[in-house]
Amino acid sequence: MAKCSFCGYNIEEGTGIMIAQNSGKILYFDSKKCEKNMLKLNRKARKLKWTKFYEKHQDKKETTS
Repeated sequence: MAKCSFCGYNIEEGTGIMIAQNSGKILYFDSKKCEKNMLKLNRKARKLKWTKFYEKHQDKKETTS
């Protein structure tokens, strides 16, 4: 089971999108929302509250403060 390259949630088998970049890096997305936020809008996952990476980033902030 792959994880979304943007939000970090698991992708169910038979769903999602796999994109291969020219550099050879493979990106997995569970929704068009994640794909657009990462590739077109160039947003950082740790700044959006609905991603798992935001939660990890906030936990690190709280423990260091």
